Amino acid sequence: MQKILVIQTAFIGDAVLATGIVEKLHQYFPEACIDYLVRKGNESLFTHHPFLHEILIWDKKKNKYWHFFQLLKRIRKERYDVVINVQRFAATGFLTAFSGATEKIGFDKNPLSFLFTKRIKHVISNIHHSLHEIERNHLLIASFTDDTAAKPKLYPSEKDFDAIKKYTSQTYICIAPASVWFTKQFPADKWISFIHQLTPSISIFLLGAPDDFNLCEEIKSQCSHMRVINLAGNLHSLQSAALMKTARMNYVNDSAPMHFASAVNAPVTAVYCSTLPSFGFGPLSDKNFIVEVKEKLDCRPCGLHGKKACPLGHFNCANKIANDQLLLATG
Repeated sequence: MQKILVIQTAFIGDAVLATGIVEKLHQYFPEACIDYLVRKGNESLFTHHPFLHEILIWDKKKNKYWHFFQLLKRIRKERYDVVINVQRFAATGFLTAFSGATEKIGFDKNPLSFLFTKRIKHVISNIHHSLHEIERNHLLIASFTDDTAAKPKLYPSEKDFDAIKKYTSQTYICIAPASVWFTKQFPADKWISFIHQLTPSISIFLLGAPDDFNLCEEIKSQCSHMRVINLAGNLHSLQSAALMKTARMNYVNDSAPMHFASAVNAPVTAVYCSTLPSFGFGPLSDKNFIVEVKEKLDCRPCGLHGKKACPLGHFNCANKIANDQLLLATG
């Protein structure tokens, strides 16, 4: 097994979780050349990954289909021994099926899986049978490695750690308050209320993408008596992960920053609103806490994924979480 391609072109958190496959493959095949295919925008996370040879990029926003067929040509030219497709969508199924690889592995729910050489049953996690995403992904390679899933891992560089050094000479926590989905996002007023309960001497860094700047600024403006610094858009993802690594605690939603924390084994408290940890995307850090509403709500969960608004309008799965639940993790 000389050349391997792993395909995960979904969102950034999914791409981070799939690095568990890379870790395990390197463990068993240390001389293999491992490439990773991701969507454009996620490639910077893997710039310094020591086990990856090439990062292939699919630009889904500009000339999507032209890039798709250029990508297929490149994949076929590489003559991979094995292509491992973590996704269930037809496009990546097409890339896998027509990759020219000797072995083509993917989940049976991919519509093109009948063209794969190995089809793995895709098991949906639920409250009765919880299977973490890294365990589900590992099933793709279990037959030629072992039965234990490897944790995902990111590798911030020395430059990344140097970039955040000015922030780390103090006791601090990080809060990543945003989420793409409304029902996964702990409300701003709840974050503000929580911050007001913290010791004024502790520094608080608000993390996020450039699009999260205004939300973080709103939170900061309501906590002027605290040492709150808005870093949204000022740090790229690996720098954020580096800052999280030495934080006293990191507070996140059920979203990508939780997976950043897991991938650098940073202490993390994950706030779950409409979704459940049993869906298979919970925190993996050695020190982790899960915060969710204590009351049994008939409406929770309202779906496997987040929604743009609370279907019932009350958002009790977030609003009924108390400050003391978050404070318990601060220590």
